[in-house]
Amino acid sequence: MSAAEVVSYGRRLTDMAALRPDDADLVMVDRAGAERPVTWRELEVRANQIGRLLDRHGVTAGSIVALALPSCLDHILVTLAIWKLGATLLPLRHDMPQWEMDRLLELGRPTVLVSDAHRSTSTACLTRRDIAASTSWSDAPLSDRISECVNLIASSGSTGLPKLIVTPVRGVVAGDPQVRYIIDRPTTILVTSPLYHVNGFNFASPPLLEGARSVVMEKFDAALAVDLVERHRITLTVMVPTMLQRIARLDGVRREQLASLETVLYGGSTIPEWLVDRWIDLVGPDVFQLSYGSSERIGLVRMTGREWADHRGATGRPVDATISIRDDDGNELPAGAVGHIYMRPTDPGRRLFDYIGMARPEPTADGYHTVGDMGSVDGDGYLYVADRRKDLIITGGANVFPAEVEAALSEHPAVIDQVVVGVPDPEWGQRVHAIVQPADPAAPPDVEELRAFCKQRLVGYKVPKTYEVVERIGRTDAGKLNRTRLGAARGEGARG
Repeated sequence: MSAAEVVSYGRRLTDMAALRPDDADLVMVDRAGAERPVTWRELEVRANQIGRLLDRHGVTAGSIVALALPSCLDHILVTLAIWKLGATLLPLRHDMPQWEMDRLLELGRPTVLVSDAHRSTSTACLTRRDIAASTSWSDAPLSDRISECVNLIASSGSTGLPKLIVTPVRGVVAGDPQVRYIIDRPTTILVTSPLYHVNGFNFASPPLLEGARSVVMEKFDAALAVDLVERHRITLTVMVPTMLQRIARLDGVRREQLASLETVLYGGSTIPEWLVDRWIDLVGPDVFQLSYGSSERIGLVRMTGREWADHRGATGRPVDATISIRDDDGNELPAGAVGHIYMRPTDPGRRLFDYIGMARPEPTADGYHTVGDMGSVDGDGYLYVADRRKDLIITGGANVFPAEVEAALSEHPAVIDQVVVGVPDPEWGQRVHAIVQPADPAAPPDVEELRAFCKQRLVGYKVPKTYEVVERIGRTDAGKLNRTRLGAARGEGARG
């Protein structure tokens, strides 16, 4: 793309507001299912006004703006305003404790924090009330600027210390090859993940500016998601396994309700095989697709459900990188052996990620990077993800990947969610502990029933030694949790 052809996100918004001012390609859906269509004119007007508010507080090209609001229209408006100024978005959970927020603000040193729940002594703070009051500012188009980095991603690595991932994506139309790879035809997207999460962010605002229509759920609900797919003729959605599992467990969900879907993309942690089978049955083998990638964008792996029959358990083959599986000493392992997943982009000129809060690990001598995941490849080059290295449980000297145990538990028809952690144990070093959320709280599965169920599916040392049935597993809206903290908190107190 020549310099003359580069179109910034800010300019695209202005152009769309001029061409189609009354078209509403963004629909916000609240928790009760009420819909709020948003026109291009409103997006442009409010982005310019909020941009001027941010500018008054010192935000300019290259600045970082921390945004810690729930999924809502203001979240998207502030995001567009940030890009209008050529600045960088740092999306953060709106419900994180203040001490955690303080650590991230110390790392990123944003010029402004937008939050209703947090404060900072070193950063200018704005609330949604301030955002609402910005309607008094001029709505004339701002000067055209390009964000050299559209967003940062907050993450805590294997050490538990926070870091910020600097994504290698500029704020220009057709500047993100992964978005263009997915949005390659007219698309209506259902956004199910919170906007602070990679899946929520990547499939809300950027695709909207690339020509897609976005229907954004302020909070995921399985039955509502199915209704929205049917009502809006959704063609693409991206979900994490917990969301897919909740829809699969709905009574009476029918293929006809999901008939408009052209792509259901699974991304996130590993997924149980029965759940893949169920979704292939619901939407067809060409519609359900599996993927693996990282926030660092060192490579994208993908395949369709049609390939699943011959490669059960895989997540696909790389589309923009090569894969190498290596041991702890960096030696390449043969097909079928589990080791560290290394990837090398096929485009040697591709911009690389960076970190704030820790040094970017040096690549191998032949240019491969790893982000700490473990897996294997088969003879055809398909990748099988085992789990995160930091989540590995070592019990009695044997390695147990929680994802494998969780997959077994998820098959139980009375289970709606599950997590497996390592709990400190004086005899075993760690013991495998299962936390289970029942589909019907009034009729939870019996512990001995769960134990017998797992023994039918797992070798002995992988079967959880203790079980815990809870009313709700405390995942974030993005489906995430911290296994290390959960295990440490239980210590010797697990029952079973």
